[in-house]
Amino acid sequence: MRKIWIGTVLVTGLALVTAPLSAQQRQASPTQPSIVDEDEPDQATAPPAAKPAKKSHKLTAAPVMQRDPDLDTDDQLAPSQIKQAMPAAVAEPAGVPRKPTHPATRAAASDTPDAAPPAAAPKPPVHVAAVPHTVVACSGPFAKDSGMLALAVAFDSRNVTFTEVDAGGSKVAATIVYPKDPKKRLEVWWSNPGNRTGTYLIVIGGQSTWTAPGGMHLGLNLAQLEKLNHKPFKIKGFDKDGVATVSDWDGGALATLAGGCKSGVSLKADPKAPADAVGALTADKEYNSADPEFRAVKPAVSEILIGY
Repeated sequence: MRKIWIGTVLVTGLALVTAPLSAQQRQASPTQPSIVDEDEPDQATAPPAAKPAKKSHKLTAAPVMQRDPDLDTDDQLAPSQIKQAMPAAVAEPAGVPRKPTHPATRAAASDTPDAAPPAAAPKPPVHVAAVPHTVVACSGPFAKDSGMLALAVAFDSRNVTFTEVDAGGSKVAATIVYPKDPKKRLEVWWSNPGNRTGTYLIVIGGQSTWTAPGGMHLGLNLAQLEKLNHKPFKIKGFDKDGVATVSDWDGGALATLAGGCKSGVSLKADPKAPADAVGALTADKEYNSADPEFRAVKPAVSEILIGY
């Protein structure tokens, strides 16, 4: 029964296809309309005169496009496709007159003011390399209630790993963002390391180019930190490892960060600074960032901590 049904459908389909084809063949060569004026009836059957006939200004019907049997119907162009108009030039911004730029084009434009200047070739688009935007904010994937899953979604799971990091001689389990790129590396410690949730501490160190809240980044000197804080602040002197720390932002702009997080900053003296000058600024004392002796050793930010 399925074979009979298929055969009936095929015969019916062939009949439908050949019917319009025969109609098209009958219309392939219609009688061409006369180009002779209608007020000369006797010339319709008379033989053509020896001298050339006068050109008639009457419109003649366009010849019917012959179908090429070697081409598929979809591949043959219709007359409307052959006579398509050229696409218009791209419009310029409103209010900007077209000006020729080449000297020869400028001269031609001045000699023939009525002639439209040639359209300039479109310039290829300028591709600007994307600049990595690495900024820590106390929200989004770095919010207090965030977790490792949010970091994986924000920075691609291939750029996020969970491992152990050094923390003052001991090991701490933390998530590393961009672990293979020292300039984009970022540590995130968790309040709940078992399920890797609850942001506890964000560490920017080494060669990292991340920017902390308030515009802080590694390499800033004391004067630049004071500018971000809008005032001087207090610093603990250098410890046995040569590290000084900000002890109090003294009510400046960096004391309160949007999102409820707090910042801690470590600094190291210039390697060229005299060792005795650095040793005189001991960790058991607190100094003002504007202190001339402290500024003389040219300390710069070596690590930034963002915590909750």
